[in-house]
Amino acid sequence: MNRSLSDTGGAALVVSQFTLAADTSRGNRPGFSTAAPPSEGAPAYEAFADAMAKLGIPTARGKFGADMKVSLVNDGPVTIWIDTAV
Repeated sequence: MNRSLSDTGGAALVVSQFTLAADTSRGNRPGFSTAAPPSEGAPAYEAFADAMAKLGIPTARGKFGADMKVSLVNDGPVTIWIDTAV
């Protein structure tokens, strides 16, 4: 966790994930009304992936808004929950 992708020679797989904006404060079903609409989210997603690539990091992309099956191996276990006031 002390080294960047550039430091380690790593690569990035950039996928969109609107579920990160889930509101679980009430009820049994999360709400996603705080997620950006696709007209805002898609350009932000592309800009992020472009910025990674411009840094020289090998960058693969998913398809924005698609249902994707992603497999990975984490070097961990580490889970960091970042909770901020919205």
